[in-house]
Amino acid sequence: MYLIGPEPLDLNTLEDLVRHRRPLTLSEEGRHRLRASYEHLKRKLANSDARYYGVNTGFGALCDVRISDEDIARLQMNLLLSHAAGMGNVVPPDIVRLMLLLKVKSLSYGHSAVRPEVTERLLDFFNCDILPVVPEQGSLGASGDLAPLAHLSLPLAGLGEVWWQGVRQPASAVLAQQGWAPLRFEAKEALALLNGTQFSTAYAVWCLLEGRRLLELADLNAALGYEAFMCQHAPLDERLHRIRPHAGQRIVADNIRRWLEGSPLAAIPREHVQDPYSFRCVPQVHGASRDALQYVGQVVLTEINSVTDNPNVFPDSDAILSGGNFHAQPVALALDFLALSLAEIGSIAERRIFQLLSGQRGLPLFLTAQPGLHSGLMIAQYTAAAIASQNKTLCMPASADSIVSSNGQEDHVSMAANAGVKAMQVVQNTERLLAIEFMVALQALDFRRPARSSERIEVLRTRYRAIVPHLDEDRILSTDMAQTVDFLKTAL
Repeated sequence: MYLIGPEPLDLNTLEDLVRHRRPLTLSEEGRHRLRASYEHLKRKLANSDARYYGVNTGFGALCDVRISDEDIARLQMNLLLSHAAGMGNVVPPDIVRLMLLLKVKSLSYGHSAVRPEVTERLLDFFNCDILPVVPEQGSLGASGDLAPLAHLSLPLAGLGEVWWQGVRQPASAVLAQQGWAPLRFEAKEALALLNGTQFSTAYAVWCLLEGRRLLELADLNAALGYEAFMCQHAPLDERLHRIRPHAGQRIVADNIRRWLEGSPLAAIPREHVQDPYSFRCVPQVHGASRDALQYVGQVVLTEINSVTDNPNVFPDSDAILSGGNFHAQPVALALDFLALSLAEIGSIAERRIFQLLSGQRGLPLFLTAQPGLHSGLMIAQYTAAAIASQNKTLCMPASADSIVSSNGQEDHVSMAANAGVKAMQVVQNTERLLAIEFMVALQALDFRRPARSSERIEVLRTRYRAIVPHLDEDRILSTDMAQTVDFLKTAL
């Protein structure tokens, strides 16, 4: 049982908790802070006529409308209902799990005036894998991810729908089966649930973790390409990267050298003095993307360990402050940067695919022994080109846009949610591009027999060929590509 509270959470732990469905419970410190902030707000409301945004006032442009004490609880339910206005595709399960966890993490700092019981119900959903049905459209990434988080929170009150045991069903039915009474929210609780960046940040976490894996795969593919295309190894020399010491560039060169260590094929003299940029400049291109993801990781790590609802309660200094921590601009910029950096990885991979299929350096055209009768891997490059082109259209930065909302009260928004949704598409597209490249590179490497590559590569090739055999005659390539994607998910 992992204790979740105000203690810092790192990305590796977060990945482990979500991927392996580790059971979670509130830490004692988290429980204490939640109770203290809730009691503090309760006292302030009982002993003051002050107006507190979203607690005893309306929301957005209605922030100056005072709500009577007897209507405060009703206000919270109305907030939940009115903001559940999402549309579009259903958010994937991994993202919803992250949303649940990240929302608990943000609340556990004790600046949101939410009872421990509310947070524990979120943990119940996580632990039982009861996943609210959340549409992906509706958030502007500014006054929190309001619509998606409203849909995430509806089932706590017995409303909306959830996925449970593979079935989409009414939340009320699942709560009844679990013996859980629907929650009724008190002052500020629904607002705390709906405010925050947990939708956008969940996408950022997922994209970052997958992106890290894809960068390792890209370096492997480059190593395969160096072997299959008989490339010069000078571009990998440590001395070159010592005089332009970008961290990512040096890491990539080191990675490829390690993949090729001890390769008999690498020792064969090369006839060509230089190679195309898609091979020669791999350390510089892959390295720049690595450095970009390093920056994204810093932003994401800060965000998952932050309080992002509004207003915030500070019991120790007797303050309730209304600010803008819900504004997801840092996440929006990071997601756009992530999408661009991974699209570049896919773009250069497509160029290496093209080179390997072009009939150069002793390789047969389209990597088939009988070009003409067989098309070989010709159309694999078409598919790669289509995917790479789609990535380019997806790299228009969402964060460059802003549309005024709430009658001008919310006059600048981040569009982080849109950035997250399309960044996920870029990640998935890049995974497919790298799978196609892996398939093509190993087909090319087969034509270098009897020369062998390094032991690490040969072991990987043997494992892969047990699943996807060498292409001797034309067959349905989409099957090979899908099998390659699955193989590479756990290959490294």
